[in-house]
Amino acid sequence: MNADQSFSRPGAIDLSSLTASAATQPPASAGGSYVLEVTEAVFEQVAQQSMQYPVILVFVSGGDRSSQQVATDLAELVNGLGGRMVLGVVDVAAQARIAQALGVQAVPTAVALIGGQLAPLFQGTRDKADIKALLDQVAQIAVANGLTGRAQPQAAAPAPEQTNGEPAVDPRFAAADEALQAGDFAKAVQEFDKLLKANPRDSEAQAGRAQASLLLRTAEVDPAAIAKADAAPDDIDLQLAAADLELVTGHAEQAFTRLVNLVRRTSGDEREQVRVRLVELFETADPADPAVTKARRALSMALF
Repeated sequence: MNADQSFSRPGAIDLSSLTASAATQPPASAGGSYVLEVTEAVFEQVAQQSMQYPVILVFVSGGDRSSQQVATDLAELVNGLGGRMVLGVVDVAAQARIAQALGVQAVPTAVALIGGQLAPLFQGTRDKADIKALLDQVAQIAVANGLTGRAQPQAAAPAPEQTNGEPAVDPRFAAADEALQAGDFAKAVQEFDKLLKANPRDSEAQAGRAQASLLLRTAEVDPAAIAKADAAPDDIDLQLAAADLELVTGHAEQAFTRLVNLVRRTSGDEREQVRVRLVELFETADPADPAVTKARRALSMALF
């Protein structure tokens, strides 16, 4: 799998044989994570998600320990990416037609759907480190092809309050959320800016703006940004672009370390520029993430 691979070519998956008689219903979730159970009824819906972010499909058998272990490792790795991709688990015994349509001949088998295109990953068992390396490549290919969307957890823990049977939605973020769903990240940034103008201390709006800004910057990111930055360690713009790419491909710790080291090597306005970007990247991550707390401490030491 090559990170420069383009998925704009013809050859999208033909779902007609699977969806002709399928009822429309949401995917079944596996416990409020980025993992879902894939059936014929939801296969087309799941494949459509791959137009925004990669979908990994793993084909398993309930009686096969090796396939269950691969599925467990994939679930842990995908959940750790915070919505940059989702994992669909397919039971070949119950969903034989999906396996047949995708040419699956053994379990475990893993494939990726990227922009509606099928990319084989592996068949048989794999070490967790090898699986992680493959997912990193999938993430890089997705970014290179402009697929920088973020999935929502497949199920929320406690259900939100409902009114007239509909989930309650914070109206403050309606316009920004609509822009994000449409892939208009520039408009989303503008909408979050409006909220922050009214209340500069709105932490949710701050986090939303940081996320929208990151998606805007990486929408047309150069997939070679990291290599270029490594070859020019004092080029501020290249370092910032590389950190963005590392973050969206699931390498938060590397992104934070890159910018902390850059803070140490710079001064004056350049140092402030890097510091501001690093703090903004912190906003896109879980504040309880050990990588964030470690990087915040390192930043404090670098500044003082």
